[in-house]
Amino acid sequence: MIIVTGAAGFIGSGLISTLNAQGFKSIIAVDDFGQIQKAENLEGKIIQEKVERDDLFTWLEQNYKDVEFIFHIGARTDTTEFDKAIFDKLNVNFSKDLWKSCVKYQIPLVYASSAATYGLGELGYDDNEALIPQLKPLNPYGDSKNDFDIWALEQKEKPFFWVGLKFFNVYGPNEFHKARMASVIYHAFNQIKATSKMKLFRSHHPEFKDGEQMRDFIYVKDLIDVCLYFMHHRQDSGIYNLGSGQARTFKDLVINTFKAMDKTPEIEFIDTPIDIRDKYQYFTEANMAKLRAIGYDRPFHTLEQGVEDYVKNYLIPHRYL
Repeated sequence: MIIVTGAAGFIGSGLISTLNAQGFKSIIAVDDFGQIQKAENLEGKIIQEKVERDDLFTWLEQNYKDVEFIFHIGARTDTTEFDKAIFDKLNVNFSKDLWKSCVKYQIPLVYASSAATYGLGELGYDDNEALIPQLKPLNPYGDSKNDFDIWALEQKEKPFFWVGLKFFNVYGPNEFHKARMASVIYHAFNQIKATSKMKLFRSHHPEFKDGEQMRDFIYVKDLIDVCLYFMHHRQDSGIYNLGSGQARTFKDLVINTFKAMDKTPEIEFIDTPIDIRDKYQYFTEANMAKLRAIGYDRPFHTLEQGVEDYVKNYLIPHRYL
């Protein structure tokens, strides 16, 4: 059996779909299934059992002998949430308990960290574990992910194989439910469909022109491939970046969305909301050398390839991965 937490979410549901396609049918889906807006993400997936998030550790006590692997993808990911207690409960303490269970029951673990841990990138975007305690995230979400990374590295007792993956800006199918936290491509598609134009945040940084803020956008299919690589690889434990390795502008992203929709680009600029303006990352780019060095050699989608596939094969037909 393979456990996937956050199973009904964006990345978790896509991971289950790919596991199914590769012949893995004994999937234990863990989530807060009371959030019915995510239910469509699991339609058509082959799942052995659904387990409520709060019941997972009781379930593990009874079934650990049959568990082969755990993907811990579930988390509170809202970067505009500032209640630290929520992040402590869902992102830090739950993850600690799952780590301890993996140690106790000798279960390999892959968990989701985040590029939000890098803050403004003062120390760069290298997945050097020695730098992790010095990172300065910009919000409680980033703090929670970095707090757990630090804790994991400090532990004397570790799962016999474990990996933390710092997800950069992920986009792709199954994010219909994410509202404000969905990718810019998803919002662009809906705005362009409704108004034939797209609004982007104006730059409030003198070194960046409007629309030329840069992020490392990674297509969810590439992210899932890396997760599955580690499930099969099961060596070289540690914390790794997971981005495309190539920063691109929001303007590039939106122009490619227009192109995939066969529409002429029309972009307007609006002020960045006050509540996130001083916490805004103007540049992120994953150094992917560490992952490549252990033998991962599959190419990542270019932004052009990823946007075209996402828009034409998932957003336009409203199809799920």
